[in-house]
Amino acid sequence: MKLIYSVEDKPKFHQLVVFAFQQLLAIMAATIAVPLIIKNGMNTAAALFGAGVGTLVYVFFTRSKSPVFLGSSFAFIGSMSAAFAGAASMAVGYIGLILGAIFASLVYAILALFIKRIGVAWVNRIMPPVVIGPTVAIIGLSLAGNAVGDLQTSSLTGAQSQFAVLVGLIALVATMLASTYGKAHAKMIPFIIGILTGYVVALIFTIIGIQTGYEPLQILNYKPLIELFANGVSLSTFVKVPDFTFLTALDGFDQLDIGYIGTIAVAYIPVAFVVFAEHIADHKNISSIIERDLLEDPGLDRTLLGDGIGSMVGAFFGGCPNTTYGESIACVAITKNASVATIITAAFECILISFFTPFVTFISTIPACVMGGVCMALYGFIAVSGLKMVQKVDLDKNKNLFVISSILITGIGGLSLSFGNITITSVACALILGIIVNKILSKDPELSEENQ
Repeated sequence: MKLIYSVEDKPKFHQLVVFAFQQLLAIMAATIAVPLIIKNGMNTAAALFGAGVGTLVYVFFTRSKSPVFLGSSFAFIGSMSAAFAGAASMAVGYIGLILGAIFASLVYAILALFIKRIGVAWVNRIMPPVVIGPTVAIIGLSLAGNAVGDLQTSSLTGAQSQFAVLVGLIALVATMLASTYGKAHAKMIPFIIGILTGYVVALIFTIIGIQTGYEPLQILNYKPLIELFANGVSLSTFVKVPDFTFLTALDGFDQLDIGYIGTIAVAYIPVAFVVFAEHIADHKNISSIIERDLLEDPGLDRTLLGDGIGSMVGAFFGGCPNTTYGESIACVAITKNASVATIITAAFECILISFFTPFVTFISTIPACVMGGVCMALYGFIAVSGLKMVQKVDLDKNKNLFVISSILITGIGGLSLSFGNITITSVACALILGIIVNKILSKDPELSEENQ
């Protein structure tokens, strides 16, 4: 892929601000979704702050060589829920969130030391293109249901609406047109164009729907903005320090016991090994896009440390362990902008925005159908980038067909395994099965026949 901006390139400042904002929009919905799912008073602004700081940590450890943004990890949702379920109080639950991220980062650190010692050649042996390609595709395809579900949903009523689908598709088409036929600058910001187009159409539909009383047209949920200014305007209306996790956790140390710490360790450590597999898949994917092997330079040990320490720092502020985001990688692929300076700027924007209440509120009003339409392109590009890795695989061989088919069916079918609070995701299950099948069929029957 011919990049417009390579890893070391630094666009002009005004371009950086806009390009970074696009990255922010790409990861925003998923990043704030995790605290909304967990609830228990978790703060979306704090999650944004944690994602921004965590990304800066990742960039530091990877020596500014990997253009990926870190956001809230969905893989740890079960672990985070367990932290609150076994807590004596809300404050202890927040301590659990921080302890869990520390345990996960220790796993990453141990794996990084192990990899530093033995190298990464083994990764290519157990995860050749025939394995890693369809696994990357599954990362995108496994998210397809989320995109389509959002596409059909009215954010105001929560009901499915054919007009929501129309708005989402308009956002998708606007994104595609900007990326394909737009002028140079438009091609760099297709998601901003798509989201703004969808937002305006949703606003028009909603106004008409309210005036006529026709509920299916009412798509945009404007209520958070009204509630923000309902009690008048003051400094706190515009600027507010997020409710950081560590501040709430300070009140729970006197209730902490060794049994609860053990519970947190059991809930988080196994999941960290699962996320390790997805970490490799993500970095194989972005490596293919920028045509540089990030597992070699800066090295898998450094990307793991960046991911692990970034997760720990992110959870300290926002409660959510972070992980590399497929949405961010897809944004790099579609815009052909791999500038790490863009990622760094996006991280700082994320941190600043977390203090600016009206903006966080405005972002939360972007209709689900609009994000669903845009994410059809984002998730689709993840899937396609995985399939591109399979291009050079000989599909005339049954062995390769079996490996790829087992991964695709496992992932698309949504096979996941749960052991208490520990869940092995469909992506991880697909990857593990693919590795096993590839190993079982590693002996080439054609070569064996020639030797007889």
